[in-house]
Amino acid sequence: MIQKVLVANRGEIAVRIIRACHQLGIQTVAVYSTADQASLHVQLADEAICIGEPSAIKSYLVKEQILSAALMTGADAIHPGFGFLSENAQFAKMCVECGLIFIGPDSSVIESMGDKANAKATMIQAGVPVVPGSDGVIADCEVAVKLATEIGYPVLVKAVSGGGGKGMRLAYNEEELRTGFVAARQEAQASYNDDRVYLEKFIENPRHIEVQIMADQHGNVVHLGERDCSVQRNNQKLIEEAPSQFIDEALRIELGQAAVQAAKQVGYVNAGTIEFLVDKYKKYYFIEMNTRIQVEHPVTEMITGIDIVQTQLRVAQGEKLTFSQADIMFKGHAIECRINAEDPTKNFMPNPGLVNGLHFPGGNGVRIDSGIYAGYKILPYYDSMIAKLIVHAATREQAIAKMQVALNELIVDGVETTVDFQYEVLSHPIFKQNKHDTGFVSQLLEE
Repeated sequence: MIQKVLVANRGEIAVRIIRACHQLGIQTVAVYSTADQASLHVQLADEAICIGEPSAIKSYLVKEQILSAALMTGADAIHPGFGFLSENAQFAKMCVECGLIFIGPDSSVIESMGDKANAKATMIQAGVPVVPGSDGVIADCEVAVKLATEIGYPVLVKAVSGGGGKGMRLAYNEEELRTGFVAARQEAQASYNDDRVYLEKFIENPRHIEVQIMADQHGNVVHLGERDCSVQRNNQKLIEEAPSQFIDEALRIELGQAAVQAAKQVGYVNAGTIEFLVDKYKKYYFIEMNTRIQVEHPVTEMITGIDIVQTQLRVAQGEKLTFSQADIMFKGHAIECRINAEDPTKNFMPNPGLVNGLHFPGGNGVRIDSGIYAGYKILPYYDSMIAKLIVHAATREQAIAKMQVALNELIVDGVETTVDFQYEVLSHPIFKQNKHDTGFVSQLLEE
């Protein structure tokens, strides 16, 4: 049984994991950079140890420092959260080599699914629909041009090791493809030290639908329903909701079955997410598997009543899932807004600084996941997300109204945030009528 978990992360997800551990009677170790000494996750953990300088590449991304901290404090396991080393196969492998439990899938699965081209090939073997495109890596621009002519424009050049829109270029014609091919490879090399790219047909005006899966070490795999993550800016999600009211019940069942099959195909264990694009004809295509807990997991928790992080911990110590697919019931509707310390009037420029005053909303069906407090200094070294506001209600319409009230009540004094922009999105007729797609935010910003 796990006695002590080192949380290899910071901010709200570190706080979330620490709370889940404490609820299970598990001790926790926080790691922090020299800039993060006053952070909430450091204060809540049973122990805390400094692992380096403010820059993530000198602290939260230094595998050896984190592993040393785990061994020094007698931790049994490491939870990576999301971001940083959460999908680093080498880190997962090193944890096991050091006698530690890595709370996530096996390193071989992380490596396999982290390679986008390989992930696509694996899904084809599993019978899961994929976006038309290259069978693997394309190293020559002429090959890309020939394939684009065959599958038809527009197309996407995508980095094999990419994520969050980096190493990705959209092309509507051959000229744009030639330029984008070179640019994508250069950006991929700079971002991931891996310039390999592949080609996909660009699905115009899709919805981004993802399915949460959970698997134990005994061969049991279930899905916890889908989330609609179509409100995005620059391929970064802003608002997520569950369930999706874009798809019908037949497609919901089919997506869930496809996600479970995908997980079984790779021998997946622990929490993961299978992401799909769904076009206007309700055809769906696999795009990637996230081998970690995701930012938006709370909306799934709200409609299922299942604590995903606690389930991760139980599965990691060898327990069987306590629920079957038939046991999972979906109740009501949940929405999550990511609150970032950014200035929407200045192209969403990060706005770090001192939180002079803070008021979080509350009430029935309102949840805040955050690592900030009054007097906390938001740092410039890390991601600008400072909180997640989640609401749950009986219907989508009621959830939107509840979220609007909660956003109106949320006060973060001292820094600019995206609260007002989120309210604007929620109030827009296109969003309210559920007629938006992944291009909605771009259109809204052009208005």
